[in-house]
Amino acid sequence: MAPKVKLPKPGELSKIDFKTPATDWMDTPVEFKPGTFCWGSKEKDLLTLGLPNPRQWSPADEDWKIPEGWETTILEGMAERLSKYRSFKIFMDICVRCGACADKCHFYIATGDPKNMPVLRAELIRSVYKKYFTKSGKFLGRLAGARELDMNVLKEWWSYFFQCTECRRCSVFCPYGIDQAEVTIIGRELLNLVGLNIDWISGPAAACYMKGNHLGLEPHAIAGNIESMVDDIEDITGIRVNPTFNRKGAEIMFVTPSGDLLGEPGIQTCMGYLMLFHELGLDYTWSTYASEGGNFGFFTSNDMAKRLNYKIYAEAKRLGVKYIIGGECGHMWRVLNQYMDTWHGPADFLEVPVSPITGTVFENAKSTKMIHISEFTADLIKHNKLNLDPTRNDHLKVTYHDSCNPSRGMGLLEEPREIIKAVCNNFYEMPENTIREKTFCCGSGSGLNASENMEQRMRGGFPRANAVKYVKEKHGVNMLANICAVDRAALPALMDYWNPGVGVTGVTELVANALVMKGEKERTTNLRFEDLPGKGGNE
Repeated sequence: MAPKVKLPKPGELSKIDFKTPATDWMDTPVEFKPGTFCWGSKEKDLLTLGLPNPRQWSPADEDWKIPEGWETTILEGMAERLSKYRSFKIFMDICVRCGACADKCHFYIATGDPKNMPVLRAELIRSVYKKYFTKSGKFLGRLAGARELDMNVLKEWWSYFFQCTECRRCSVFCPYGIDQAEVTIIGRELLNLVGLNIDWISGPAAACYMKGNHLGLEPHAIAGNIESMVDDIEDITGIRVNPTFNRKGAEIMFVTPSGDLLGEPGIQTCMGYLMLFHELGLDYTWSTYASEGGNFGFFTSNDMAKRLNYKIYAEAKRLGVKYIIGGECGHMWRVLNQYMDTWHGPADFLEVPVSPITGTVFENAKSTKMIHISEFTADLIKHNKLNLDPTRNDHLKVTYHDSCNPSRGMGLLEEPREIIKAVCNNFYEMPENTIREKTFCCGSGSGLNASENMEQRMRGGFPRANAVKYVKEKHGVNMLANICAVDRAALPALMDYWNPGVGVTGVTELVANALVMKGEKERTTNLRFEDLPGKGGNE
């Protein structure tokens, strides 16, 4: 392991140089500066996943231990994907370099590095495509924007495709609809053909492959963690909730990211699920086998994502449930909303979700048979099915971060806001060009939420932090809500760095704080055992 790198102070990182580099982008070598890249994948994890070229290596080394003939492997892989994915070929051919996307990427805004412009990041792979797959590139070479594939190009790909968080903000502004996330996905797939991944992706993916979740939690650990939350809920409310595990014949299977099972503030969000479902008397069960809604395989390849995703539908079929509710996660919902039914559907053995409380038929889930917890909760609130006391959150001034994948990947924009407005009296929006479809990324998505690349993460999250700073200074905002497990893991460090004093919460935690449960004792603390306004329970 490399020694820990000291993180520059915020004043240093906020000084961004947008000067045009002295050399052409093709002539500017990639730099591997400590703190700005992730460690390479471990040999044992590549072996577990059955991925090529398992070995110990470091991006900081000159020799990456790539097998001979790797160029052929990459080019054959590119040819296969050009024929398999029509979108990939279209994206390679139709870009007119208009620059509409250039200043939309959070990593470009925060680094000033032209190769972080989405248009130029795509050009890293497009230039190789032109050289080997177009007549103009073969005959005119660099004059046509084409270049040879060599080790310097390979390292450049690795550096910049693992700086893109696949957030898709650039695609919102592209007049042709080019999705840079799809280009990054293909780039990462090609890198994986020669064993080039990062530890924070291959490690969780391997754990999910072996144990069913990214954290490698075994069934008894999952049940034990949830039982600990049940104990805390009883201490706070006086009510003992009774979740079930792997229960056949339940109406609903609930799946959430494993980040909600271990570590704050995820566990408070999970406590919120438990309290809400208990209050409703919902006939649901957890699975300790399909114990991961997220999918780090998605950051490796489509095939790996498909393999890791299969367990959700397979487990729903084994348990004989009617439909699935999913927890607060980001990429989990892009995968579920845009890929899962194509991979493993149609799920004809499940039913179209119908709320047992309101009778609402979720027609939008007719295909996937799976609904988001925020859709479910917003519907309850709309029909006045919850007894809520928003004054319990009066010590909070809340803003909402649209997590990239639920917002841009599935259009979940208004439901979380309606929930927050129902459970909080003090809600403030960030500037319009930083929310909803135009939301800025946390800077740590798509597997970049490691510790060794903290400078990279703080830079990538700078535009989001700057928008939070605006509402903090204008309205006194002290809490950042979201519906993504990666956000709940990444944003606390980002806020501590750029906006000290701003906390991070899941939306369902706010719901649980405001939820007045039948038969509860007088509450004096919230789910974090902090005093409720005017109560002083810890005094």
